[in-house]
Amino acid sequence: METSQNKTSNPSLFTPGKMPAEMPIGTRSTSLDERMVNMSGLQTKGIHAWFGSHHVLEDISLDFPSNTVTGLIGPSGCGKSTFLRMLNRMHEFIPSASMAGEVFLDGEEIYAADVDVAAIRLQVGMVFQKPNPFPSMTIAENVLAGIKLANIKVKDKDSLLEECLTRAGLWKEVKDRLKLSGASLSGGQQQRLCIARALAVKPKVLLMDEPCSALDPGSTLKIEDTIHELSDTITVVIVTHNMQQAARVSDYCAFFLSDGHPGRIVEADRTDVVFTSPKDQRTADYVQGRFG
Repeated sequence: METSQNKTSNPSLFTPGKMPAEMPIGTRSTSLDERMVNMSGLQTKGIHAWFGSHHVLEDISLDFPSNTVTGLIGPSGCGKSTFLRMLNRMHEFIPSASMAGEVFLDGEEIYAADVDVAAIRLQVGMVFQKPNPFPSMTIAENVLAGIKLANIKVKDKDSLLEECLTRAGLWKEVKDRLKLSGASLSGGQQQRLCIARALAVKPKVLLMDEPCSALDPGSTLKIEDTIHELSDTITVVIVTHNMQQAARVSDYCAFFLSDGHPGRIVEADRTDVVFTSPKDQRTADYVQGRFG
């Protein structure tokens, strides 16, 4: 574990790589494996987040190896979704938001001054808690919306459409009604449509913020099957409050906890270790349902 020796204040907005003048004494973090930098995958180093003067995340360092699924678990309000948004620079959409630390994608720092933010968000896609298909667009138009907005040239859009819907586990259900509105689908189908839309721009990483929280068990199972298949070719990071789901779909887990302080990582390891032989008693209590 690394230890910080400073005290807290709010830094200027988005000063990546520059720690604020003061940080809490006794801060604990999960160390970034420096050997992973410049290698494939996603890494964070010393991430802090604020909303105004409220310090919500403290010194988060994690590795997300390529083609793996990492589950972010912990009670509500401990900063999991905030951390997820920082992985593709969506945190900065919030006017009062600020951050410190570094995020690397295949060895490149995504908060560097010369980085094209739009290009980063194409490489690091996101699926939200509530399905958000474009209601005025057809199913087919929804899937292809990203490439149209990004002005990406595609030779065979029909093949891309089928590929993305197949990978999202939806093709067989909608192949005969592609011209219907995306809003005509069930909730579970809409969420898989949003996954297909995210896949169309060929991301390296897919972020998922409680994608099954509003879905029935059958739809949840289909989303989980999709996650398993996607992890053969892309990196998936999923926030979930469902411990059974985290155990089923993830290769690695990171347990976040705030406990009246900024959100921190208590423990991060292989999922089987986190669930069967955690090193911290708080982790054991959480995954066994004793709190949260």
